[in-house]
Amino acid sequence: MASGGNESTVKRDRSGTIGILTFDRPQVLNAFNRALMREAGETLQEFGRDRGVHAVVVHGSGRAFSAGFDLKETLSGAQRTTEALRAALEADLDFILRFWDCPKPVVAAVHGYCLAGAFEVALACDLTIAAEGTRLGEPEVRFGSGLVALLLPWMTTPKIAKELLLTGNDQLSARRAYEMGIVNAVVDEGRHLDAAMAIARTIAAAGPTAVQLTKRAINRSYEVAGLRQAVLAGLDIDVLIESIGGQEKAEFNRLRQDKGLKAAIEWRDARYREPSE
Repeated sequence: MASGGNESTVKRDRSGTIGILTFDRPQVLNAFNRALMREAGETLQEFGRDRGVHAVVVHGSGRAFSAGFDLKETLSGAQRTTEALRAALEADLDFILRFWDCPKPVVAAVHGYCLAGAFEVALACDLTIAAEGTRLGEPEVRFGSGLVALLLPWMTTPKIAKELLLTGNDQLSARRAYEMGIVNAVVDEGRHLDAAMAIARTIAAAGPTAVQLTKRAINRSYEVAGLRQAVLAGLDIDVLIESIGGQEKAEFNRLRQDKGLKAAIEWRDARYREPSE
């Protein structure tokens, strides 16, 4: 359930053999809170068990796919023990890997913003379609945080992964993401869901058992090479980063508490603007 009420945070629909999962917190750019993660996980499980569903499409309502994890739910003060941090981050990682582990192929249709944890969700999906104008990236290092799911090095080259993750660039265009191999196709604004549904129908028209076992084989080839162990090792580093904190994180959290999240983000972004002449 959504925080503060009984309204659902996701929508689940069917179109023939396609299951459709919609992140539905448009008032906060579909930020991932605990309720959304729980409901989305349950929906993926249902689609995974349903023999009538051959593929899944995931997208966001409103102006964005998602801005990532809901910073208003992050641990603070006395809650920030190492054990509590690890438990929270493990839950975040489990949510992301549900898309990777879903037995049915999952197509992400992204638009607006696809940032931080949402960027990692898109990477965990089997295919990603992006609308023109989409902004992607992982800004965590800009406010002293780490990455929950270190998937990007497995999806592109080490130099590209370092370019994006060490700078915290969150203005990556859909076209540049396509050039990097992070998204499969870029379509006109407003056409991302239609395009994702079209490719999902093509997948669903094939033999479902063969498709599902082929997805499993592809995923296993990465896991044999060490993907899952590397992601878990990355989580250990993220716990360390969050435990250590630092000046940037302290100032970001102070501003967030005193002046609100918008002011904290403005402070973060101002540090990366070119100085005026």
